[in-house]
Amino acid sequence: MFIEEAYEKNTLFRIILILLTFMILGMVVLGGLTRLTGAGLSIVEWKPIVGILPPLTTSEWLLEFSKYQQSPEFQQINFSMTLADFQNIFWLEYVHRLWGRLLALILLIPTLLMIFKKQHLELWPYLALLWIFGFSQGLMGWLMVKSGLTHNPHVSPYLLAAHLLLGFALFGISLWMTLKLYQPSLQILRQGYSERAYQKLMKLCLGALLLVLLTAFMGALVAGLKAGLLYNTFPLMGNDLIPPEIFSREPWWQDAFENPVTVQFFHRLLALITAAFCFGIWVYQRSCLIPPRLSLALGAVAVAALLQVSLGIVTLLLVVPIEIAVLHQGFAFILFGSLFFALFLIYTRKSDL
Repeated sequence: MFIEEAYEKNTLFRIILILLTFMILGMVVLGGLTRLTGAGLSIVEWKPIVGILPPLTTSEWLLEFSKYQQSPEFQQINFSMTLADFQNIFWLEYVHRLWGRLLALILLIPTLLMIFKKQHLELWPYLALLWIFGFSQGLMGWLMVKSGLTHNPHVSPYLLAAHLLLGFALFGISLWMTLKLYQPSLQILRQGYSERAYQKLMKLCLGALLLVLLTAFMGALVAGLKAGLLYNTFPLMGNDLIPPEIFSREPWWQDAFENPVTVQFFHRLLALITAAFCFGIWVYQRSCLIPPRLSLALGAVAVAALLQVSLGIVTLLLVVPIEIAVLHQGFAFILFGSLFFALFLIYTRKSDL
């Protein structure tokens, strides 16, 4: 009875965390759209407070447009853009930034519930991390935009990659925090199953998680360098398995991150390794004595990995269509989340019957 009353009492806390997790995923999709449509550099100022309101009059729109006209993107690429064209890209970036502000407001609700209602005080470290990474993400987003407002009308690929990895961190913390709320109903048993299998599967899932993040990092560099537009063939890159342009610059370690051909090659290679690794985990677990729920979770990981690499291949072959490219970026988080769920089941397993 006491547990049921506590559950009902904390319903708002649970709903908000679920909403927050999905909103972070939505932010990823919006970020992909702004990047692929070229809207990311349309707002050339960072005004966290007063920037909440968009231009409301013709004079305000003309002022905003005049600021954009001073940017290298307008002067070098979009010099023929009209005010109506500018408004189209402005609104997408505006919604992207507004979504970030809404995330902060949503996060404020569980914070207040924790402070004043003493709800789920055991989760305060996760909540603190969400605030820290959330502010860091906002700052990183602006630094990324600012990098494209100097001489080069393109954002820094390194800052773009850092921005994406911070998104993974926020999504992972929010997802783990949400799962912790449902831990009693999600826990699997330790006793009666192979402890050795648990330990090995945890190591394998952590390895897969690292591969996903490394592949996503290289994917962000691909996006930042526009490398996805170079070799739009698969499995060969042009007529070669290994294109002749890779490691054609000095020093070699800089080539690995700044040569678009090399970056695309390693992203493709890592994607295939990641998918094979995740599928291998599923094959291995079939021979293990583990609970059905964990087996199902690892099956979901394998399916997500195969779908993700398929979306990447389709994105490449069709020369980066916006809809599929955005789906490819968002699905990386689905794969990441499925691995997080499997790790959660293993890490929180209980020994009592």
